[in-house]
Amino acid sequence: MALVISVLEQGMIYAIMALGMYITYKILDFPDMTVDGSFPLGAAISTVLIANGVNAYVTLPISFLAGLCAGTLTGIIHVRLKVRDILASIIMMTALYSVNLRIAGRANLPIYNFDNIYDNPVMNAIFPSGMKMVQPVVIIAVIMLLMKFLLDSYLKTKSGYLLKAVGDNETIVTSMGMDKGKVKILGLAIANGLVSFSGSLYAQQQRYFDASMGVGTAVIGLASVIIGMSLFGRVNLWGYTFAVVLGSVVYRACVAVAIRFGLQSTDLKLVTAALFLLIIVISRQLDRQGQRRVQKNLGNDKEEV
Repeated sequence: MALVISVLEQGMIYAIMALGMYITYKILDFPDMTVDGSFPLGAAISTVLIANGVNAYVTLPISFLAGLCAGTLTGIIHVRLKVRDILASIIMMTALYSVNLRIAGRANLPIYNFDNIYDNPVMNAIFPSGMKMVQPVVIIAVIMLLMKFLLDSYLKTKSGYLLKAVGDNETIVTSMGMDKGKVKILGLAIANGLVSFSGSLYAQQQRYFDASMGVGTAVIGLASVIIGMSLFGRVNLWGYTFAVVLGSVVYRACVAVAIRFGLQSTDLKLVTAALFLLIIVISRQLDRQGQRRVQKNLGNDKEEV
């Protein structure tokens, strides 16, 4: 039971981060490594504010705004300074490592003795003592679903459709008289806002900030997106964002099972890399099979004509 709860907690926290990766990877087709810095950025801001007596819930929107700023700077470096997308994001990721250390004041900052969004007098009064174990899961689920529906609502607006158009065909956006650069910057800002928000949730769940907690965030997010789109994206009953959420939970479950079967926690990055490689190979195989089916159906249609 404890293993299932742990998988759900971290799976849904990382799902919010994966939603940000969905914007950059699937919509904008932008290889954004900024997330390795914006994830611990949210964690650093939350832990410092909580340690200084700020309400834990207030730290969430502040972390989101900090992520917006990080994503905006990545976009400006790429769009205005004409730096290649991957290089622009690596530059920002590198800078954020020092920024996060400056904010936290040290490489590790615990907040074990402070209230957080999962454990505080208000929530403890709402949830009966018998639900103490699942209390964090319920809170995370509510926040995650709220962020998912907000993102879904935004993607249905004019700005959201422009974001999709930039990823599909930049020429169309330019022909409409819109600045594709500004649209890219906005997309990167929203994506990193979600990632930083997720980092805040993670730090409060773990009750500490560590400067290295962002290492591999991009890989985890991409793995979650690819798993979700490969396994559940073709069904699309509740939208692609829901597929991404499910992909994140499945990914965390795979990692938990691997550790449960004897692998050490120090092997987590190795498990992540191996699982990511396996997902990419399987995803490509599924795409090839789909293309073959399409070609076969086209051939049958031609024969009938």
